Amino acid sequence: MRARAAGLALGYAADRLFGDPARFHPVAGFGTMARAVERQVYRDDRTTGLAYASALVTGVGAAGLLAERMTARHPLMRTLLTAATTWAALGGRSLSQEASYVRGWLDADNLPAAREQLTHLVGRDPSGLDEQGISRAVVESVAENTSDAVVAPLLAGAVGGVGGIAAYRAANTLDAMVGHRSARYRSFGWASARLDDVLNLVPARVSALLAAALAPVVGGSRTAALSIWTRDASRHPSPNAGPVEAAFAGALGVQLGGTNVYGDRVEHRPVLGDGPVALPTDIDRSVRLADAVGLGALAISLGVALRRRR
Repeated sequence: MRARAAGLALGYAADRLFGDPARFHPVAGFGTMARAVERQVYRDDRTTGLAYASALVTGVGAAGLLAERMTARHPLMRTLLTAATTWAALGGRSLSQEASYVRGWLDADNLPAAREQLTHLVGRDPSGLDEQGISRAVVESVAENTSDAVVAPLLAGAVGGVGGIAAYRAANTLDAMVGHRSARYRSFGWASARLDDVLNLVPARVSALLAAALAPVVGGSRTAALSIWTRDASRHPSPNAGPVEAAFAGALGVQLGGTNVYGDRVEHRPVLGDGPVALPTDIDRSVRLADAVGLGALAISLGVALRRRR
């Protein structure tokens, strides 16, 4: 378990220093494989989608578990394996960078470039968004993805090691690929979406708790963050994005939520928070809060890993 904890710490450090691997990213490779399997097995029903998600997530998780077992007598190799898997699964630095790029275009008064950059972070249509709409979208994405791409992989690694990280990242990737509510994936992607919801139940609430506890890092109030979380989280259509976005809204003292456009579908989401609408300066504050939450999640994960050893 010391090797597991050391690997998590090294993987986190690698993500903060280098960001995503520039070439041969394992998550991208898994996505390519998953798309190829989908083309072969796709049917517009939940049973096929359940078999598809189960086979891919179980297969990847079993491969990770086997690789970890093979290093049982070699602590250094197990540490390096855990570190490499953690690095591949995390997305904290890339998230911060993309948010900062959007902020840079807004500072340059280049809305078209900011809207284009925003597509790297969100799935909504940015064509009609003004400065405030873009800022809100970035803050919401930073909040949700901090939970999905930082906190959840770290906790999965603390509890399940390499296999846990691999299985979680596979499930999260499938949710992004087929878990959305389109005509093609409403039935086939149902299982992938529900699996991701289940796996993120704990990480999302840990993320919200950390965001509230660390609110003073961005000049916010712990009490306000907890109050907004408990009051507004259930208004959000996602059981996991709701707590995190509400806690970030309370910690930052801003208002999130509103109308989002996804192709030909329009969603009117309830407002989260009591403050003013998010501004470009709030993008920087959300990134600082996300970075603090990531460090807090690392500390918790190391404690869990070492506690399991004892």
